[in-house]
Amino acid sequence: MTATVDRHYPHRTIHPLHATLLAGTIPLFLGALLSDVAYYNTYQIQWSNFASWLLAGGLVFNGLAILCAIIGVFRAGAQRGKYILYLVLLIATWILGFIDALQHAKDAWAVMPTGLVLTVIVTLLACAATWLGLTHLRSGAAE
Repeated sequence: MTATVDRHYPHRTIHPLHATLLAGTIPLFLGALLSDVAYYNTYQIQWSNFASWLLAGGLVFNGLAILCAIIGVFRAGAQRGKYILYLVLLIATWILGFIDALQHAKDAWAVMPTGLVLTVIVTLLACAATWLGLTHLRSGAAE
């Protein structure tokens, strides 16, 4: 006799494109942070240029993740509060990232130390948003 088990998985994750955009922010912002640390230690202006480009890429990915999160808020149903918290975290990351990008647009050493501090904060916010988005938005509601 063969037993068949019907498994029901009520937990759904965020859309794969949304997850890819969200997870893509971490290496970009982390790369900007590492470039800022290298610039702080070596005074080679090219590291600041790298950080600027990596921040721009992180802002693009973060902005697209914000658009996906806005759609998720409207489709969340009962877990709308979690999505709103997640959306606010993404928006805060984008705003501080944009301010950081403006800071990196300054000339040479004028970027430091404010640029480094902002990049640390933006990287931590991106990690928190990714953690929240990939772990806590899966409690039964469809996206």
